[in-house]
Amino acid sequence: MTEKKKRAVEATFKSKDTEEWLDIWFTRPIGLVIAKAFGAFGIHPNVITIISIFLGAFAGFCWWHPTMGWSLLGIGMLMLANFLDSADGQLARMTGKKTLWGRLLDGFAGDVWFFFIYVFIAWRLTFEMIPSGNGRFWGIWIWIIMLVSMVFHSRQAGLADYYRNIYLLFHGDHSELNDSRELAAEQKSTPWRERWFWKIWLFFYQGYTRTQESMTPRFQKFRESVREKYGKEIPSELGQEFCRRTYHILKWTNISTFNTRAIVLYIVLLLGMPWIYFVFEIIVMNIIFLYMRGSHERVCRDMMSRI
Repeated sequence: MTEKKKRAVEATFKSKDTEEWLDIWFTRPIGLVIAKAFGAFGIHPNVITIISIFLGAFAGFCWWHPTMGWSLLGIGMLMLANFLDSADGQLARMTGKKTLWGRLLDGFAGDVWFFFIYVFIAWRLTFEMIPSGNGRFWGIWIWIIMLVSMVFHSRQAGLADYYRNIYLLFHGDHSELNDSRELAAEQKSTPWRERWFWKIWLFFYQGYTRTQESMTPRFQKFRESVREKYGKEIPSELGQEFCRRTYHILKWTNISTFNTRAIVLYIVLLLGMPWIYFVFEIIVMNIIFLYMRGSHERVCRDMMSRI
């Protein structure tokens, strides 16, 4: 990649610190090409997001079929969905077409992908035999395992996203860190008649934010102390110190989002053993989750002495 192309790609980042190396060198450059192509035809970023939602859901359907051809097609569909998911944000930042609806759709996209992926894989495995299971089928048990995996996935990805936005806030970049109390107040003041859909979405989004806050009690105390002393303007020295001490956690937040899960999915599907993915989600990803959470909470506890 030439220096000029590198600068062009980096201009579409939220922050280079929060970007994963695979995204920097692979996903974002391809996403930028797609963004420019759609932008040339005046297509809105939200349209790209909607297309990615359908492609990601279709990938799940592909993996319902236990054949190599369908597995490869599903891998191609999910990779394309991910490129489009990158392109929508890049195009929004390039053109200034950043909207609340776009943010809603962008956050919704990955959830839809993995919902269909989990359901179709569980459906496929229902009628397959358990390895070394003495001829027994997975049956209802794979659905229970799938639901447990889905719950853990939601908590892991939610916390990773929260930590990224915390870092961006203290780094002085554009952050989408929300406060459940502010969201609740906005939801209460939003009229039903004119903005009923937005009011309903705010109800669920404040619940999602409240879950993130419940997983980070020490950060909530630290954030409240910073607000009480400094208001909304975080001193640069304090922000730099916080970012320096939490920078190492970013690699774990990246692992907890899309790329690692996708790579593991691709491998186990090509091996014809998709059940391994659920084991990976429940065991490996939860170990990362606990380490990430413990490390961040310890930093927040120590940083309280700086206030």
